Amino acid sequence: MAQPEQPSVPRHVALIMDGNGRWAEARGLPRTAGHRAGTENIRSVIETFGERGVECLTLYAFSTENWGRPKWEVDSLMRILARTIRKEVRPLHEAGVRLRWIGRIDVLPARLQRQIEDAVELTRHNDKMTVCAAFNYGARAEIVEAVQRIASEGVPPDAIDEALVASRLYTAGLPDPDLIVRTGGEWRLSNFLLWQAAYAEYHSTPTYWPDFSKADIDEALAVYQRRVRKFGALVDDGRGNGPTPARAAAQPGGNGA
Repeated sequence: MAQPEQPSVPRHVALIMDGNGRWAEARGLPRTAGHRAGTENIRSVIETFGERGVECLTLYAFSTENWGRPKWEVDSLMRILARTIRKEVRPLHEAGVRLRWIGRIDVLPARLQRQIEDAVELTRHNDKMTVCAAFNYGARAEIVEAVQRIASEGVPPDAIDEALVASRLYTAGLPDPDLIVRTGGEWRLSNFLLWQAAYAEYHSTPTYWPDFSKADIDEALAVYQRRVRKFGALVDDGRGNGPTPARAAAQPGGNGA
């Protein structure tokens, strides 16, 4: 059977925004300067992906493991987040962007929690694009929470399936990411969307997050368009001849067994 045609533009792109500290160190600046520079890039990146037709964008800004950083750096990140919300929410709302938060906010400063809740509520009914902020997010904790919720609801074990688990994740109702992009040259998922990324394509760029530009975005989308997403299957040519050699070859980031 012929496989469905792959959309030329991914519906959902997830970004691991890495390299702020190294960007700053390379310029002889404190790490906090890199974090501030990274926030200046967010609106441009959102706008560019929206112009390219991406429906959903998830930004990995702060992981549950990042609490292990020095207190002064964590406190600075909280202040930068608060400032970014104040600066960016209104323009994004006017552009029709819906904001969602994935991650636990209950351990964040109370004032910051209110800012997040107000931003989510303000943009709740927008439908041009969805932007998810992954802050204080960890995929393993997300999955554990989903399982705990299911257990607390008294669901019989034989009634638990993938759809049920997915419905209890922070991303419930959103498409799984088609493409995950990590800036800064690393190749780790770093506890990011582990369930949702089961069949995502992956792209790593050496560009640090503050310098991540339209050219880098177009390169990532071009890489995605060259991939053949087989989801573990071979792609038939539709004429009963089996997969063509070019499409049967394992693709980078795919399951090409």
